[in-house]
Amino acid sequence: MTQISSENIKAHVTAIDQDLVLAAQHQHEPKESSDPAFIFSFKDLADELASQKAIPSLPDLYALVERTKISVDDLQPYLGFKAGNYCRHRVMRNEHVEMLVLCWRPGHKTPIHDHNGSHGAVKVHEGVLWETIFAYDKDKGLCYQTGRECQVGEVTGAGVPDIHQLGNPEVSGQDLITIHIYAPPLGVLKTYKVGSPQIDLYTPDDSDMST
Repeated sequence: MTQISSENIKAHVTAIDQDLVLAAQHQHEPKESSDPAFIFSFKDLADELASQKAIPSLPDLYALVERTKISVDDLQPYLGFKAGNYCRHRVMRNEHVEMLVLCWRPGHKTPIHDHNGSHGAVKVHEGVLWETIFAYDKDKGLCYQTGRECQVGEVTGAGVPDIHQLGNPEVSGQDLITIHIYAPPLGVLKTYKVGSPQIDLYTPDDSDMST
């Protein structure tokens, strides 16, 4: 049987201790926002978007939103509902991107629309979001394609030229709060009607938007 000296044992234990210290130090090192393991706060997300020097891609928006942990306190300055339809609250906007918080009562919904050159990511913070997807045919007009329900924490969105409608189902019985990021910021949108080839223009109502 091979005998191990006490000196060898001490040296081995010391090496293990040093490895544990280095691992603990590495674990507590601050992570950069470019690190995929970095978890954004709501403020981090707004700051990251504000720092963009070009229009971020849709996959980039998805990645940023999915890495963000959002609390009720974060959203408190941007919460507010109105009777007629959903209410828009702007968090930030520059020439490349904007972020909004939308508040919906049951039954509130958007027109059927596209984003006229913008793409966007949407995260459900509270409630249930219903998304209906459409396809446009130059002969048949607008046709229903599919629909889906998005639960708390889920991320959905629209590329170009996706056509959809978002809303809080009347039967949900609860309010809906969603976070939206659009790049570039929304301007005039195109709206549609099922079974019709007619395309109209629509500008989101910012008259009562809180910032």
